[in-house]
Amino acid sequence: MLNRAFAHTLALLLAVSHSAFAQTAVEPLTLPLAVEIALKTNPLTRATEAGRAMADAQVSEAKAARFPLLQVSENFAASNNPVFVFGSLLEQARFAQKNFDLRALNNPATMSNFRSSVNFKLPLFDQRQTATRINRAQFGQQQADAQTNLVAQQIRFETLKAFYGVLLAQAHQEVADEAVKLAAADVKRSRDRVETGLAVVSDLLAAEVQLAEATQQQIQAAGEIVIARAALNTALGLPINAPQTINGALLEKDFDLAEQDELLRLALAHRSDLSRAQLQVRSNQEQMRGTRSEWLPRLDVFTSAGVSSQAFNNGSADYLVGASVTFNLFDAGRKARLQQARAGEALVVAEQQHLTNQIRFEVVRAQQQFISARARLNVAGRAVTQATEALRIVQDRYLEGLTTITELLRAETALTQTRMSLVAARYEHYVGYAQVLLSCGRLNDVQVFVS
Repeated sequence: MLNRAFAHTLALLLAVSHSAFAQTAVEPLTLPLAVEIALKTNPLTRATEAGRAMADAQVSEAKAARFPLLQVSENFAASNNPVFVFGSLLEQARFAQKNFDLRALNNPATMSNFRSSVNFKLPLFDQRQTATRINRAQFGQQQADAQTNLVAQQIRFETLKAFYGVLLAQAHQEVADEAVKLAAADVKRSRDRVETGLAVVSDLLAAEVQLAEATQQQIQAAGEIVIARAALNTALGLPINAPQTINGALLEKDFDLAEQDELLRLALAHRSDLSRAQLQVRSNQEQMRGTRSEWLPRLDVFTSAGVSSQAFNNGSADYLVGASVTFNLFDAGRKARLQQARAGEALVVAEQQHLTNQIRFEVVRAQQQFISARARLNVAGRAVTQATEALRIVQDRYLEGLTTITELLRAETALTQTRMSLVAARYEHYVGYAQVLLSCGRLNDVQVFVS
């Protein structure tokens, strides 16, 4: 049964992975689709599902302690011990007048006894130990849910970062291609001017150096695309060389950024890792209460029915019904368990406080990084406009013979650098806002990033 269920689950996962892979090979991959695929096929998703299944099993195990214990046993013993023989004769209902003989009582012959029994035990009150285990296991369920939410947000962030990383690499390649075209045009123009005597050979050499540098950037950009696509496939949980057709662009986009106090409030209210820490504190508090409850009595009821016989096929039946109340008047380990529970509670409280401080810092850092990225984006946009106009002026002056090729190449290099900086700033602007949402525990949807 377990093997059949495992095979069914494995087949389902393979079907989902194959479907996602086929879908990405046919349909253009948008950001929402990429996130949807990642949430289904990323191994971390399956890990969180397994964690929740373990938590459910722990709850079921803890609740099982409230059910009665039913045991069936079959025992065989053979002995010439006087007490054993005397008792076995009584159990088998075979004690007779002759068994009062002193020689038989003191030196009995070896006797066999088969004992078949059914034992039933029900705990009516177990010092709140079962209730403690159930409560802690249910806290574990809630922690597993919080972990699932945390991992889902991290997968969204990594997918978004990788998705726009591919667009960034493609934009870098476009800029590099344009730089190569400009440099190649400069080489041709310089060669023509040298051949007509309007320029010296050093101008041609400078243009060829510019072309070589632009070609190197083009080669590097091509490699960055391969790496970026591999990173995206890894985030999606797909084969690293899975073909992708990306549908998206790094366009200008405005994002609404709340004030710092509001961001901190959202983070402390919605961060899943903080919720897990708070649940761990409550779980340790429950453990403390359970340890203190060991001072309470334990109450059990029990019954037993059995058959004793000299041979396996017949015998005498008997039963037993009873109840027990147990007080642990002295337990040398109880004090140590209390100290351990107190130390554990202090530890998780301190860890929660540290995590709270860390979350505040992460929110402030993400906010400032986003503000910086937004400011750099504005500066980069103006720089591209200025560099484009500067290149146009320099080109006109160069064609009129009013400036040198060095100034022209410098202007082309400046334009290439500003265009590279612009697309990088757009990427950091997108990722920076996603980081703000992640730091606040609010990266639940990526639709806000879609233009």
